[in-house]
Amino acid sequence: MTSADILHMRRAIALAARGLGGTSPNPVVGCVILDPSGEVVGEGFHAYAGGPHAEVVALREAGERARGGTAYVTLEPCNHTGRTGPCSAALLEAGVARVVVAVSDPNPEAAGGAAVLRRHGVVVDEGVLTAEAEEVNAAWLTSVRAGRPHVTWKFAATVDGRSAAEDGTSQWITSPEARADVHRLRAGSDAVVAGIGTVLADDPRLTARPAADVPVPARAAPVLRVVVDSDARTPAAARVLDGEAPTLVAVAEDAAVPAHLSPHAVRLPRVPGGIDLHALLAELHGRQVVSVLIEGGPTLAGAFLRAGLVDRVVGYLAPALLGAGAAALGPAGASTITEIHRLEFAEVTPVGPDLRLVLRPKSSGVASSGVASSGPESSSLQSPKES
Repeated sequence: MTSADILHMRRAIALAARGLGGTSPNPVVGCVILDPSGEVVGEGFHAYAGGPHAEVVALREAGERARGGTAYVTLEPCNHTGRTGPCSAALLEAGVARVVVAVSDPNPEAAGGAAVLRRHGVVVDEGVLTAEAEEVNAAWLTSVRAGRPHVTWKFAATVDGRSAAEDGTSQWITSPEARADVHRLRAGSDAVVAGIGTVLADDPRLTARPAADVPVPARAAPVLRVVVDSDARTPAAARVLDGEAPTLVAVAEDAAVPAHLSPHAVRLPRVPGGIDLHALLAELHGRQVVSVLIEGGPTLAGAFLRAGLVDRVVGYLAPALLGAGAAALGPAGASTITEIHRLEFAEVTPVGPDLRLVLRPKSSGVASSGVASSGPESSSLQSPKES
């Protein structure tokens, strides 16, 4: 791996990131094409599901200058025909002499492109900046490798970890800039999940709405709204049922479902305390949901953590103190310090006057039965009402 390999692959990863929020259920992929002299002659990324793949976009830009050159691709070129043809064939037809790959394709239906290229005399080097490329494609890779959506828990709090004051008020702990950034985060997810307590207390819309200075990613389909409501208590007038975006209400298989919820309800196993979260994620995976954002409230977040089902944490911290009031996180299965959920910082970024923290678990955490409480969450237990 040369310094030039690192430089060009890093550019390919940056290109791949441009597709975040728009390619689901496909991966994000970036590609850079060099001519035989080492000059960049083509760039591309996969922008939307069903659209041209990154390699095809870059090869079109490069034209005949790609012949004898090098292609840097963040994900192994596909070797199957779906809505588009195999990228391995496109690279062969263009006469590319060398292909540098960051991540091998874990999808058995599409993998094998590297082997095909090698059989036809193309030099293929794999494993360049793998960790960086996997980071930008974390949601899709989790979906393929684990057979479930990638889960992000988002919270907003004061620096002493309070999501609401002692009297239950929470508007607004974080700044307008942070709240606008949350809408960008929502738009980059396939589904936003909240508990019934949040719906009853805050009546959120759970939609992604752009701000003037923080545009949200373009999506082929609206973000799916999901309510964890084991006893089917979502009111007919709830804003999550307003038709602005599709809504799924996860109810227990033995619940009596009122007529207004029937078009939205999906029945899942009831386990002690609520809905089986593993079954919920399996249902969403079956609907081609690749990424999930957990927004409310602390009880639901704690249940996902107990189940070992949180892949990323995004926290918005306001430079403020309360000293009392609701915590941002409910019981998460750590009754002693040896059971603590250890995280690693991936990003610390100022957003207006606040800080956005992005963290990932050091391990899978303390897994248990995967249960979300079916009981009401009082308004004092809600995250700031960023609805």
